[in-house]
Amino acid sequence: MKIETELLHQQHDFSQARSSVSPIFQCSAFDSGSEYFYSRKNNPNIEELENIICRIERSKYSLAFSTGMTAIYIVLSLLKPGSHLVINKHIYGCSYKLFQNHCERLNISLNIIDLSNESDEEFNIKNVDMVIFETPTNPFLRTIDITKTSSLIKSINPKALIVVDNTWATPLYQNPLKLGADLTVYSATKYFSGHSDVMGGIVATNNFFLYERLLDERFYSGSILTPYSAWLLSRSMKTFSIRMKRHSDTTREIVTQLEKKFYVDHIYYPEINDCQLKSYGGIIFIDVPNYIGDRYSEIIKELKYFGTGTGMACVTSMIAKPYTGSHASMTPEEKNSMGITENLIRLCFGLEDPEDLISDLDNAIHNALKQNPLT
Repeated sequence: MKIETELLHQQHDFSQARSSVSPIFQCSAFDSGSEYFYSRKNNPNIEELENIICRIERSKYSLAFSTGMTAIYIVLSLLKPGSHLVINKHIYGCSYKLFQNHCERLNISLNIIDLSNESDEEFNIKNVDMVIFETPTNPFLRTIDITKTSSLIKSINPKALIVVDNTWATPLYQNPLKLGADLTVYSATKYFSGHSDVMGGIVATNNFFLYERLLDERFYSGSILTPYSAWLLSRSMKTFSIRMKRHSDTTREIVTQLEKKFYVDHIYYPEINDCQLKSYGGIIFIDVPNYIGDRYSEIIKELKYFGTGTGMACVTSMIAKPYTGSHASMTPEEKNSMGITENLIRLCFGLEDPEDLISDLDNAIHNALKQNPLT
């Protein structure tokens, strides 16, 4: 055997390795006889992650995608030209733009309503094939009654699909599929990852027909998650419930403290109940006075424990303005219609000690006002 051939065909037998963690199957294809075919279709690492999601989601099927936005885009492929899409008024800025662009390109009618409004007048629509909403909403963390919304939409069209973005609630605290949703969507980049080191998206369902259609779309579009990303997410899921409890406990404690602060006009925190949202994680919104909003740039320079990037729902705390961050892609008129102002701030609490985070906010605001006092 020549050296070129020998180098190409030296393979080690790993069957007896018995690794304490799952190995990474960083391969594009599998030999004939394997239960796997091609990593654009399936892969052991991706299958492991999907099985984990099914367990915590209590779903029959789940699919992993490259990002949360990809997951939403593939769900939109279920709509045909001439279909009718309903979305909630308060929703992530990039999702809002995706729905606008997709509907315009494919001649799909788009109806934007406030699904958190208790009045049935908001549901005065005649045609609907799919409704998509987040609950709690982004921003303002308003609750949308999943069971009520599902019932009302399906009274208009029994075949309409109810799609819930459950990213901020997580399946630990809210189970949309049990409450009437047909599909649940997640940005796995957020709490599932929790470490700001991997991107991914998840769709879960109990409907085999929908699962098969989305599986085909994922295969032919090449939108599947990478094996390494799946491996990282499976790793993160081992501490998921522990991290979420810490996020939840920290947030409740800090909210209690923020209610007493001069620099907070209003706190947005979701309604917790036994019927739908049983607990909540680490993301809140606050309205601040104009003189605080005007000094936002100075304040964030003084912070020690809050990152200022676009991430959230991770082990470290973050601060951001939705106006120039999560909803930056929207026009000023669109942001105004949502009620998003320059004085709305998003706070995401990580795993740090709550007292350290409150002290950090207090000190940053004190120092910023000292440098640029009120006139």
